[in-house]
Amino acid sequence: MTWIAAVARLRARREPGVLVTVATVRGHAPRDAGAKLVVGRSGTWGSIGGGNVEAVAIDRAREMIAAAEPEPELLDFALNDKVTNRHGVQCCGGTVAVLLEPLPVVRAVAVFGVGHVGLELARVLARQDLDLHLVDSRADMLTEERLGVLGDAVAQVHTHHTPLLPEEVLAELPPGTHVLIMTHDHAEDAALCDAALRTGHLGSIGLIGSAAKWARFRKRLADEGGHDDAVIDRIKTPIGLADITGKEPATIAVSVAADLLRTFEADGD
Repeated sequence: MTWIAAVARLRARREPGVLVTVATVRGHAPRDAGAKLVVGRSGTWGSIGGGNVEAVAIDRAREMIAAAEPEPELLDFALNDKVTNRHGVQCCGGTVAVLLEPLPVVRAVAVFGVGHVGLELARVLARQDLDLHLVDSRADMLTEERLGVLGDAVAQVHTHHTPLLPEEVLAELPPGTHVLIMTHDHAEDAALCDAALRTGHLGSIGLIGSAAKWARFRKRLADEGGHDDAVIDRIKTPIGLADITGKEPATIAVSVAADLLRTFEADGD
């Protein structure tokens, strides 16, 4: 498997890893500059030449995977028999610098409702390195033509057409997914709110709408859903930055995206 495929596999599995690259070589070394190794929690792909250099890099990469907020690191190795090594002697005669770059689990966001605001929000969020799930019960909201504006997305975009029960998608979302509820139907929004509160692996939950809408929802979630106040308070509404009051879809989208990015920063997500 190529290192690019290995990185893609870790991302798809939502597993952290470290990309190890031979950054510079002076003199003789097992591999040339540019050689790469991908390290996961339990596996490795590729090689930077084996021996002590590779073993030490793997040990350090695993320590980085276990760390809360790892930073890129540069390790220097002298390849001669006078150096005391942790994993045996390498006496090629040169020196090697190895760069270790963390591959964190990317964030995931699910937008339920890809109408005017939802599409504008998708356009903004698609510029971020995240897994973006777009969910709608209306097939015409998810056509290739309509979503063509996301063609150059940095994000990995996943679409879900759910004509009957969009809330079933919640169980399929990756752990920690941040959910934004903004469908065309208040009944659909209410069902999603109830289901989201019953889905324990989600991140933040946001609901678009007015204070009057939320008052009705809150009463329904308590009376019919049986949720207590602490659980209901997991839902944030209104979403967006309070001091941005414009009602144009693009303005709302920028406000909601900025608020979400602030949540990422606050959570250290």
